[in-house]
Amino acid sequence: METVIIACKTIEDELFAAIEATGVDYPIEWIESGLHDVPKKLTAHLNEVLEGVSAERMLLAMGSCGNSIQGIQPGSFELIVPRVDDCISLLLGSIEARGKITDEYAAYFLTEGWMRGERNIWVEYQYTLGKYGEETAKDIAKAMFGHYRTLGLLDTGIAPIQPLVESSKIIADTLSLEQKVIPASISYLELLLTGPWTEDKFLVKAPGEEITIKDLMF
Repeated sequence: METVIIACKTIEDELFAAIEATGVDYPIEWIESGLHDVPKKLTAHLNEVLEGVSAERMLLAMGSCGNSIQGIQPGSFELIVPRVDDCISLLLGSIEARGKITDEYAAYFLTEGWMRGERNIWVEYQYTLGKYGEETAKDIAKAMFGHYRTLGLLDTGIAPIQPLVESSKIIADTLSLEQKVIPASISYLELLLTGPWTEDKFLVKAPGEEITIKDLMF
């Protein structure tokens, strides 16, 4: 059965590590991370990708991302989606695991791939700084991120975490957040690549079966 992966660029490093670990060799269609900021655009783009790819099975290596996958409809193929809200929960293993860490540390999560994204917390801060000046930029940042206490750096073990610790220190200092390295994993991605796709972990849609809002009530 021909299988194609549709994946968010944010988890490019983690997906390649999972591919190496599992030995699969599926073609990948990449989704730019910046599309996540506008769910309707992401939905439209996903449908365009689905229409343009020929396969018997699609593996969606991303989360529901603001319900942006609602309304996408597989063509003549099976669609398999992790039951997570975003890539952070995917790397932490579940929505529940992410929720516990969020509650304990009031964490804003960060990965190396996220740092390379077109629109991230630091890019947004620098834009605001350049447009409005330091005082207003800090006021806006406080309003947006003041309820966080921790900058949670996800360590999946696929690369040394120290470079991310160093590169994100200025973000933590500027936003008055405490850096904390949080263990994560690519095991969910490995399971996505190989199966089994059990109901508790994955949403499996038959050919022609649209994803509805009810499907996304994880």
